[in-house]
This record gives sequence, structure tokens and C-alpha cells, in this order.
Amino acid sequence: MEWSYAVSGLLGGFLVGLTGVGGGSLMTPLLVMAFGIPPSTAVGTDLLYAAATKASGVWAHHRKRNVDWRATGLLLLGSAPVTLLTLVVLRSFKPTPGFESVIRHGLAVALALTAAALLCGLFKQRCTLISAEASASPSPILLTLLLGGLIGLLVTVSSVGAGALGTAVLVALYPKMPMARIVGTDIAHAVPLTLIAGLGHFTLGHVNTGLLGNLLIGSIPGIWLGSHLNAHIPERVSRLLLSTLLLLIAAKMGF
Repeated sequence: MEWSYAVSGLLGGFLVGLTGVGGGSLMTPLLVMAFGIPPSTAVGTDLLYAAATKASGVWAHHRKRNVDWRATGLLLLGSAPVTLLTLVVLRSFKPTPGFESVIRHGLAVALALTAAALLCGLFKQRCTLISAEASASPSPILLTLLLGGLIGLLVTVSSVGAGALGTAVLVALYPKMPMARIVGTDIAHAVPLTLIAGLGHFTLGHVNTGLLGNLLIGSIPGIWLGSHLNAHIPERVSRLLLSTLLLLIAAKMGF
């Protein structure tokens, strides 16, 4: 069974390298639906898996000046408190029979929102909430905090959303920010967020360390392979296929 977990890590890493998102979006439902892992364990393990796989990317993007640390800090100011509060709530729900159902339905919602984020901007340049002229006003600061909180909630409950949703939020709120800087900023926010949420789930007993190790073994060559194939597959095709798959999985998870 261990080799199949490594293959799952390979698939997750491949999708991250190929599309920039989708690793956690597919990894958690795969663990739940294909391997019968309890949703809470799948979420907790995947959160630490995401933190580890994305950590090396932060330094690389920082060296290329592709991280807006101000936007990263604002997102984290919104997401970290909500993450901690959500962990407290999950701890109180744990003894109840519906605990795993809460996690499962939260995962379905996060997958659907992630699919929508992938589709946003697919047929036009960008989906923005504010004009480029207003991007320096106080409004984006408040919206960044609020949407950061939403990301923190979804990531903590489902392990999904730190990638595609984070990117969508940055695109919507910072229309002048170059795409490379958006990706770097999103990764810089995702690492501490998934680490905080993952460690919180670890204290709840939701992390399978053996499973985590096997996933990481597979993810390293997967990311390398996906990154090399990235240039040969049109982004519109990969995003459309991934979003369709996520919507189908969300429907399956929700019912």
C-alpha cells in the first residue's frame, strides 16, 4: 500500500508543477475516495504535505523579487487568526458523530470555489474586484484581510484553497501586480498558513506521519516532471480540465 501513496504524491506534485495549483485540491479527495482515509486525517496530512512541498519555492521567488511581502502579511493577518479560531471550533466538534461529515462537506465547498477560481479569467485577461487606480486605497487592505480570513477558514477545514483561491484573491485585489509576483506572493502566504493549520491538525491527531513521508517521496520527482511539461500544454487547456475534474469531485464529495 505504501507505493500507492508515493504514486499519489507523484500525481499531486506533477499537477503542482504543471498548473501551479491543484496538488491539495486533488490530493485530499484522492486520499478520502480512493484509499478510504478519514477526511480529517486526509486534511491534516495534506496540510503538512503542502507546507513542505511549497517551502522551497518561497526562497526561489524571493530571490527573483517575486514576493510582495506587504500583501503576504495582510493575507496572513487575515488568515492566521481565523485558522486558529477554526481549529478551536474543530476541537469542540471532534467528539460528535457529524465531525467527519463537516470536514467532508467543507472539502466539497472548497473544491467548487477552487474550480471557479481556476475558470475566472480563463476567457478574458483578469477578474478584478477593484480598478487599478483604486488598488492603493484602504479598500484593498480591508478586503485582503477579509478574504485572507476566508482562505484561512477553507484551508483549515479542507486543506484546499491556499493555491487557486489565494491566486484569485490577489488577482482580484491587485490588478497592477504582475502574474509572476502574484504566484510568488501566494506561495509565500500558503507556506505559513498550511504549516499553522497542519500543526493544529497534528495536535488533534489528524496527521498520519507514515503517509506524509510517502507522499513527499513521490512529490519531488512529480514537481520536476510537471514543471518540464508545463511549457508544452496550453494553460487554458490544463486549467479547464482541472476545474472540470474538481467540480465533479466536489459533487461526489457533497452527496
